[in-house]
Amino acid sequence: MQDRIERMKAEWAREYPGLDSGVMATVGALLQAGRLLEKHWLAPFAARFSLQKGEFDVIATLRRAGAPYELTPTDLYEGLLMTSSAMTSRLDRLEAAGLIERRPDPADRRGVRVRLTPGGLDLINEIVPQHVANELAALASLDPRERSELDRLLAKVIQGLAKG
Repeated sequence: MQDRIERMKAEWAREYPGLDSGVMATVGALLQAGRLLEKHWLAPFAARFSLQKGEFDVIATLRRAGAPYELTPTDLYEGLLMTSSAMTSRLDRLEAAGLIERRPDPADRRGVRVRLTPGGLDLINEIVPQHVANELAALASLDPRERSELDRLLAKVIQGLAKG
């Protein structure tokens, strides 16, 4: 991979002298890392539990909300940075699978609360430790100090992108 990046930078330097092609390599490497994480680590892991990655994200968000493992659909889609229509389809699939239930919101008679079912809670409690071990394995090439530095740098990139 690094050879391909260096070759690409050299080709751009030849074709556009003075162009900062290094930034293209950096962004390309970030995108490639995301694709590799999704392809080899995240998607197969979710599939092993008969979940799509987005469905895992929903039940994980409900779990980390704490007992009673319940949020409004708005809290969910805002917390996961998605549209309400995308959230509705995820909730429909999770409800059909018996992992969540929609309940009337006692504080708002027009509102709904989404709650993990006992089966959904059991599943996410089984998955989370394995998911963390899977992510640790995916980043095993980094020592703790390097992971911390990567976290810091990615947060800075994300903050800069969010301003745009």
